[in-house]
Amino acid sequence: MREKLNENPIAQVAVVLVLIVAAGFMLLKAMGGEEEEGGIAPTEATVAVEGTGVTGTATGATPGEAVEGAIESAVEGVAGESVSAVTSPVPAPPLPKPVRAAYAAGQTVVLLIVRDGGIDDRLAEQAVAGLGSVPDTAVFVVPVHQVAHYAAITLGVDVNRVPALVVMRPRDLSGGTPEASVTYGFQTPQSVEQAVRDANYDGPTVSYHPE
Repeated sequence: MREKLNENPIAQVAVVLVLIVAAGFMLLKAMGGEEEEGGIAPTEATVAVEGTGVTGTATGATPGEAVEGAIESAVEGVAGESVSAVTSPVPAPPLPKPVRAAYAAGQTVVLLIVRDGGIDDRLAEQAVAGLGSVPDTAVFVVPVHQVAHYAAITLGVDVNRVPALVVMRPRDLSGGTPEASVTYGFQTPQSVEQAVRDANYDGPTVSYHPE
C-alpha cells in the first residue's frame, strides 16, 4: 500500500479524503457508548472517495481495523482508475482535408516540417519545390507550430526534430494501412526525389549476405 501511495499522487489525495471520512466514523463510534457484554462483534466499515465512484469496504475485529482495511481497498481502487486514465489512448485529430483527399486519391503525400529562419529548413523547402512536376505527388510544407494538425502522421513516424521530410506511400501500395518514412536535416532535390521513388517502389527486396 505504501508503494502505491508514493507512486500515485491521485491516490495520495484519495487517502486524505478517506481519512477525513474515517475520522468522522471513529468519532461517531466513540460516541456510541460502551461495548456490550459478552464480547466484541466484528465491525464493518465503508469509505467513499469524493469525486470518484470508488468505495472500499472491510470488516475488522475493531472499528480501527475495519476502517484501515476499507481505506486500503479504496486506495487500490483509485490507483486502478488513475492508471486506466493515463494509459487510455488519445486519438489524434483528423488530418487537414487536403491531405486526406490526396491520400484517398492514391497520391504520394509529402510533408516537409520546417521552422522559420533555419538554413537547412530553407534549403529543404527549395528542394521539395521541384516535386511539383512529379505526377501523383502532393507536397505540404508545414510550419513547426502547426505540426499538431498532422499528428496522425507525425506521431506514427516519431518526428522529433526539424526539418523533417515525411513521405507516405500511396494508399494502393500500402494496402490501405498508412505507411510513411521520415528523414531529417539538409535535403537536396535528388534526395527528395529518391525518397518519393522509395515510397512508390513495389518490387522485390533483395538482401545481401556476404560469404
